[in-house]
Amino acid sequence: MNRLANSLSPYLLQHKNNPVDWYPWGEEAFELAVREDKPIFLSVGYAACHWCHVMEHESFEDDAIAALLNQHFVSIKVDREERPDIDQVYMNALQVMTGRGGWPMSVFLDHQRQPFFAGTYWPPKQKFAMPGFSQVLESLSEAWANRREEVLGHSDQITAALQQLATGTEGQSDPISAVESPSSELVLSACARLLEVLDHKWGGFGGAPKFPHATDLSLLLRMGQAIDDQSMVAAAELTLDRMAAGGIRDHIGGGFSRYSVDEQWLVPHFEKMLYDNALLAEVYVRAFQVTGHVRHAEVARETLDYVCRELVDTAGGFHCSEDADSEGVEGKYYVWNPEQVEQVLGKEAARDFCTVYDISDTGNFEGKSIPNLPQSISAWAEEMSVDEGELAAVLAGYREQLRVAREHRVHPGRDDKVITAWNALMIKALSVAGAVLNQPTYLKAAEDAADFLLKDMTRDDGRLLHAFRGGKAHLDAYVDDYAFTIEAFIALFEATGRARWIKRAIKLADSMIQHFEDREVGGFFYTADDAEVLIARNKDWHDGSLVSGNASAASGLLKLSLLCDRQDFRDIAERTLLAGTVVMQQQSSACAALLAVLDHLHDGNQQLALAVADNIELARIRPDFFAAYRPRAVLSWVVGQAPESGPTVALNQERVAIDGEPTLYRCENFTCDQPIRNRELKQWLDDNRLS
Repeated sequence: MNRLANSLSPYLLQHKNNPVDWYPWGEEAFELAVREDKPIFLSVGYAACHWCHVMEHESFEDDAIAALLNQHFVSIKVDREERPDIDQVYMNALQVMTGRGGWPMSVFLDHQRQPFFAGTYWPPKQKFAMPGFSQVLESLSEAWANRREEVLGHSDQITAALQQLATGTEGQSDPISAVESPSSELVLSACARLLEVLDHKWGGFGGAPKFPHATDLSLLLRMGQAIDDQSMVAAAELTLDRMAAGGIRDHIGGGFSRYSVDEQWLVPHFEKMLYDNALLAEVYVRAFQVTGHVRHAEVARETLDYVCRELVDTAGGFHCSEDADSEGVEGKYYVWNPEQVEQVLGKEAARDFCTVYDISDTGNFEGKSIPNLPQSISAWAEEMSVDEGELAAVLAGYREQLRVAREHRVHPGRDDKVITAWNALMIKALSVAGAVLNQPTYLKAAEDAADFLLKDMTRDDGRLLHAFRGGKAHLDAYVDDYAFTIEAFIALFEATGRARWIKRAIKLADSMIQHFEDREVGGFFYTADDAEVLIARNKDWHDGSLVSGNASAASGLLKLSLLCDRQDFRDIAERTLLAGTVVMQQQSSACAALLAVLDHLHDGNQQLALAVADNIELARIRPDFFAAYRPRAVLSWVVGQAPESGPTVALNQERVAIDGEPTLYRCENFTCDQPIRNRELKQWLDDNRLS
């Protein structure tokens, strides 16, 4: 075993028996590099990454390549999910040097930890136009030995570029000096550009490979609902329907894979990530609110049921991911042939199921079939001359039988870390779905996970930790851990009316501001003021697989300002948007979440407080209150005649259920209407159900 054997990360532990003399990121490795005058080979990946596994088996398990690495380099292995700060810095380096990114990420560093060469996957020997990894190692070893000055000069140049890129606000030296926030026209322009690049046949934006782009879909639903633009809603719905029909969705067990390698969403990269499923579940719930189409709610339920069934940690919280591979073969767990289906369902049922879900002898993926829906259940019902509801129920029963049978296969590997930020995304999704779909089990799952974050992921001083595994929490949290958790706790409060979630959100917001805010320029750094110093201190403006940290921070602060009358929170949210002006102006295709906050700043001053007699009344009326999507409003509950939320939630002060009956208080742009109740309240809820 090498030095990774003591790691908590499943990804690092996968490499503990490699002949490569791996080190974890830390001073021991860097001191050795200086002492032995060797460059550093930094390899970054994650447990569910298929090509990370390929490179390990081909190169890191190869004795000859390991000997090259051990002789000429100090090798460091990093789990990008444990150390996203390191991943961000050197991913920027990779993109600067090669114009592309991805994992496994392979970066070569000098003794100042500055990068001088980078790539992703290399085969062990030259293949097609790709150099072999052994050739790369030999060439770089020669350059380090004989052309050191050239190498160090290059690393200095790359590092200077990284430091310029770090804040994401190049060209805008002092954003706070701007007179006012960016125009809301930026939001509509960004939506228009999304419609321009929409694939009108298969949905999604651009060609293959296709990623879900949950934040873009969320922005289209938000603005389509807010300004009643059906073209935006239709674009989002087309994409959601195509994804739900494709193989990127696991039709047997629920949940979505990371991305599709083709434009039709048919062949996924089979790994399943917690964050994708959290973000997509919420988007499907929002689509149901906007359109009333029950199919979107069903996709959300199946996705959340998958997470709650498969990814719950025994200590609480949710695991990170499931691999693409099982038994060393990508997708083996998920594919079928007609004979396998017949063994479970019987001949007649299997014939119908295989017809509907595109399972054939020839297959659609390496001789096997990925279940998908070439046409909708509705279309199949019409073609088969059967009732759609009955067909859907029968197929659901068949899918469950196949899921149970699939459990006997060798499961894909699982990364059973618990990451605070990713759990917060799932808590938010469960909170929204629990309220909208009237599903108390989702609300309980959300509160259980939130309690876990408070108990196990919080230090004695109230600050958050980032990762947990095997009963141990470690690594100080990053800004998205704070921001996503703040938003999750707000969503829990909006769904349950329990003021403790707002109290905790406020404490986290104060801590986030203290340790992450850039008070000179605006916005939030990704790392805290007392974190390890890397070669660049990034600000996270762009949506990637996750929501940008700055977008989420600004969103949470803006909502808290409206709920709790905290002008300081609003001011900091506005400064964050000012600092992100250049990003929104020049890179709108990569910052949908930030643009959604900009819309909320300009037009989101609606506050709705619904006063009810008790929690029984709250549970009864909640489905009606959440039937409509109100993206520009904050929602609050006042429970009882002496509500506990009053001191914390300023919006609730002096609000009561008049005569013990549900009473709605509406305020907008600092003006409040007369409270409404009785028939007027019922009428208002009905009128606003899909508006």
